[in-house]
Amino acid sequence: VGNYKRTVKRIDDGHRLCNDLMNCIHERARIEKVYAQQLTEWAKRWKQLVEKGPQYGTVERAWCAFMSEAEKVSELHLEVKSSLMNEDFEKIKNWQKEAFHKQMMGGFKETKEAEDGFRKAQKPWAKKLKEVEASKKAYHAACKEEKLAISRETNSKADPALNPEQLKKLQDKVERSKQDVLKTKEKYEKSLKELDNATPQYMENMEQVFEQCQQFEEKRLRFFREVLLEVQKHLDLSNAASYKNIYRELEQNIKTADAVEDLRWFRANQGPGMSMNWPQFEEWSADLNRTLSRREKKKASDGVTLTGINQTGDQVSQPNKHSSSLSVQSNTVQSVQSSYNPFEDEEDTGSTVSEKEDNKIKNVSSYEKNQNYPTDWSDEESNNPFSSTDANGDTNPFDEDTSPAMEVRVRALYDYEGQEQDELSFKAGDELTKMENEDEQGWCKGRLDNGQVGLYPANYVEPIQ
Repeated sequence: VGNYKRTVKRIDDGHRLCNDLMNCIHERARIEKVYAQQLTEWAKRWKQLVEKGPQYGTVERAWCAFMSEAEKVSELHLEVKSSLMNEDFEKIKNWQKEAFHKQMMGGFKETKEAEDGFRKAQKPWAKKLKEVEASKKAYHAACKEEKLAISRETNSKADPALNPEQLKKLQDKVERSKQDVLKTKEKYEKSLKELDNATPQYMENMEQVFEQCQQFEEKRLRFFREVLLEVQKHLDLSNAASYKNIYRELEQNIKTADAVEDLRWFRANQGPGMSMNWPQFEEWSADLNRTLSRREKKKASDGVTLTGINQTGDQVSQPNKHSSSLSVQSNTVQSVQSSYNPFEDEEDTGSTVSEKEDNKIKNVSSYEKNQNYPTDWSDEESNNPFSSTDANGDTNPFDEDTSPAMEVRVRALYDYEGQEQDELSFKAGDELTKMENEDEQGWCKGRLDNGQVGLYPANYVEPIQ
């Protein structure tokens, strides 16, 4: 009696399992969305880095194909997220709403119906069972009383002090108890027989209600199986034709990379095959294209200033974005050495992952393909930056400004593009280190965070408080 509550509880469990399945799908959809966003961000960041970097030609296109693959896969995972939430999640939600009906007093209508059905089917049989238990209890009590009366009678026969009248009472008690045993036994057997007769009908009624609960649960189980299969189809990208095409296209793009073609292009655009702008005679003009350098102003050194020299890289007609003006900063080696190591142990530093990602973006390449390469040259050994003394660090291009000063961190107020090889370039807001104080012409010597050392206008920066 009452064990049907386990079956009734299964209805409430079914409603809760619908919520669990919806939460499960919702979490997976959120993971798909985050993954798609990360793929998009990765593709965007690296596409910019590769396009600005020194790689060129067909190999660059093959490299960029990975970013295109990420963007397309990102779209597919967004579609997965959309399918999970708009189709599977909503389907479960709607089915749950149709299958379970809440009551004003709490609980579900289906639970109450099952509870009432079981109770109604069990009530007649439970009533007869109660009668059986009562008659059984009366029969056992009569048997106990009979045994006790017989024991007393037996003991009294051995007692000489007991008079015949008392013995007669004990014998009558035994006789009455025997009669009670017979009566209660008959009643017990009768109630038990009635219970046995009612049992088949009871089982039929209970099984009928149980089958209704089974059918309700079967609908839920079949629905769950159907939904899980749909979720599987939405998650499985291996059979999606568009997914296979992405990697087929990626393979084709990589295979189109041609080293010979890239070398031929570089020779024609950046090597001996490029358009030449040989020096020609030019008349003197009052509007000089170049002014005296700061060092020439300060030192007033003798020499000839060449004017009207146009850098070859600026004159060449570039067929596409891959062409770039020739320029190597004097500190290229320093920049390469200070570049970020992507395999460095992140636990050794206190910076966050996002900070490290920013560092990777800034320092992933030692130079960009659009840098301006200076074409100034000199056959004088003292001015050769690649002389043996320079290479050994015995000379310093800033020797004339080597007055000792404490280094100070400053912030750029305006953008400045270096006009000469020994000048720094920076953007408003960039931070750098001032190494020497302002000179007579208003220039300071400083160092960028990437290690490049050079001059900059003193009034373009302010100290960092």
